[in-house]
Amino acid sequence: MYNNVHRDSEYINSLKAFIHKKYQINAFTITPAKRGYYGETWKLETANNEFYFVKVDYFLRHQKLFQDSLPVIDYLCNSGIDFIPKVVKTCNDELYAIFNSAVLGVFEWIDGENVETDETKTPEYQMLCKIYQLTKQGFDIPTVEFSDAAATRFYEKWEQLKGVSASVATGTIISIFEKHREKLSHRALRLLHFASLCQKNKDDFYLTHGDAGGNFFVGNGRYYIVDWDEVMYAPLERDAWVMGCRDWARKLFNKTLRENNIQYELRLERLAFYCYHMYFHYLGEFFEDFTLHGRTESIEAYFSEGYFMEERIQFADKVSIEVTREISG
Repeated sequence: MYNNVHRDSEYINSLKAFIHKKYQINAFTITPAKRGYYGETWKLETANNEFYFVKVDYFLRHQKLFQDSLPVIDYLCNSGIDFIPKVVKTCNDELYAIFNSAVLGVFEWIDGENVETDETKTPEYQMLCKIYQLTKQGFDIPTVEFSDAAATRFYEKWEQLKGVSASVATGTIISIFEKHREKLSHRALRLLHFASLCQKNKDDFYLTHGDAGGNFFVGNGRYYIVDWDEVMYAPLERDAWVMGCRDWARKLFNKTLRENNIQYELRLERLAFYCYHMYFHYLGEFFEDFTLHGRTESIEAYFSEGYFMEERIQFADKVSIEVTREISG
């Protein structure tokens, strides 16, 4: 099944029984759903042809993020947002339950396909603006810290890997990193620079998704943005950086903000920060995948010239230190 975890009939029956007990939802079938990155994801169907999305998160470092995101989703849906799957509450009116050692959440099922094109950026940005307008403080979710922590964690893992017993896979990964040592060092230094630059101004933080384009669904003539697990108080560049390397997309994002009376304009130093930060963030995720499962393919592909991050890094490399100093005052 998804995330390379195979579950037998005993586990599935146990999951069905748990959901029935906690939610009074009688599952007729429950099958893997290839959605999301963390945890197990399931599509549940009842005998009455009702459908639900079930997420079972066993990842300790991600469980709190998932758990704390649920009140935000509930707030947004209760505030009129209809393009986010609603959280289904337990019989005790709780937003999640603990199944085995995992955090389990149940949501409305969104019948659609993940679609991301240049054309979908217009509705995506319009939908995000509706979220920004509803920003309020008080949720127990992370607030962005402009730092080079993502690069620091990567280098720590690299050092740890060197102390592991040699294997073909380990040797392959180490050789890849050594081959690109100069490039990695340059990007880590750039991340540190832009993190320091961004720390001078921590205004204009909103509720942000972090990967809205990668979770933009189209179904039955409607648009949705799913997977709000990592909702965060952050500048809008957190949502804009992935297309911020393209002039037309930056202009469209700013135009959409103005049309929705959001007094903000994308800042180059923040876009550059996110390009470098996410470069090391994704590399860290693939490193974790290698550590857990021994897969080298993702890391090997990450350093290929055609990988999507390269266009973003090339854009960030062109953001001059002098220009960003002027922008930040």
